[in-house]
Amino acid sequence: MKAFFANIWTKRFVSLIAALYTVGVCLLAYYSIFFTISVHDKVSLCLVVSAISVIGLVLMLYTRQQILTRISSFVILTAMLPVVLLYFSEKELLIPIIITGVMILLLSGAGEGTKTLIGTIILLLYIFAALGFFLFNSFFVTHAKTEVIKTDLSPSGKYRYSIVNTEDTSGGSTAVYIEPNYAEVHFPFVTFTLKNMRHIVYLERPIAESVELEWTTQARQEITEQLNGISDNIEIALTDKEHEEFGRTTDSRLQIANVNVYTLFEAGKTASDVDPFKLDTLDEKQLAVFDIGKDSAGGYYVLEPTAELCEYVNKSLGDTVYLSELDAKGRDIFNNSHLDEFGYTLYDLQKSSYVNLSELNDEQLAYLGVSESGDVLTLNGKTVFRYYVAEIEDYFDVDSRKLSFDLLNS
Repeated sequence: MKAFFANIWTKRFVSLIAALYTVGVCLLAYYSIFFTISVHDKVSLCLVVSAISVIGLVLMLYTRQQILTRISSFVILTAMLPVVLLYFSEKELLIPIIITGVMILLLSGAGEGTKTLIGTIILLLYIFAALGFFLFNSFFVTHAKTEVIKTDLSPSGKYRYSIVNTEDTSGGSTAVYIEPNYAEVHFPFVTFTLKNMRHIVYLERPIAESVELEWTTQARQEITEQLNGISDNIEIALTDKEHEEFGRTTDSRLQIANVNVYTLFEAGKTASDVDPFKLDTLDEKQLAVFDIGKDSAGGYYVLEPTAELCEYVNKSLGDTVYLSELDAKGRDIFNNSHLDEFGYTLYDLQKSSYVNLSELNDEQLAYLGVSESGDVLTLNGKTVFRYYVAEIEDYFDVDSRKLSFDLLNS
């Protein structure tokens, strides 16, 4: 048995198992950045984390001469930096891991000079990070007294809402927040909730005396009719793949924007026509002002393509260059070939990503991920939240992970 534990391959294998502890610490660091923590049973959590830490420490001490364990001894304390800063109040989680990290760093098989250097760097990281975090929260985070008046689930259970009163020097405010009820990761004794998922749907100053909420369930088609009744110009952003799926060609998406005022006049427009206008709304004479022609099949092409543009699309000078052949860079070349005397573009040829809601049918909305029916919130008689809009606009993108300063004060 002694020979077995002294065998180098046994130690290498055990070092792989011990490295799982480091992986777990790195995962905790990831959660600390993007999730808030809620501990349900502090004693049980402390006991479980301590037991796992003891096992990890024993395995790493046994394999302290292995390169993987040496690396782990440096990584643990470094990875714990965001955890310490963001979960500082959760001592039952932090203390066992920090003790394990310090012990394995001091007792690892790395050279004393290396351990001293790495230890000093890690200590400086903690000092400067703590100072920076303290200054950020002192100067850039507004601290106000808040009181959660009510929190509950929507009828479907998909969303969670809360009514929050905030007291400040401006008389305070009452806000209603909606957040997804599926942005949580549950573990025994602890729950992690994704940060920055709250969407404010109502805000009133000063503090409201009463807020009357009413949840209803509405069908997708019913909400579509309501929104189209409000406006025919509600636009929805689609991806290129979605445009193709709906049979929307590049030509149908092309538009002219940021037009020079004198070019506007030449095209028969007025100075107030500042919104982009699609090519299919222009006649042949107006298209010619923008160096664009239209063939008998309805395809748009460049009237006088430059040598640079022809070279970019692998055509000879004098060949017909269709606008559908131009990608983003090709359109930039086209735009930069039409400049005023000061070197500014006269107009921008763009490919729109938007489509009017009124142009989409119920099947297409289903393809975009809009559920057949869902929750609608009415507040004091006014609709303030529709599941339909939340799904189209992707209010609650639980798969996205974007670093921002907001993560530091969530």
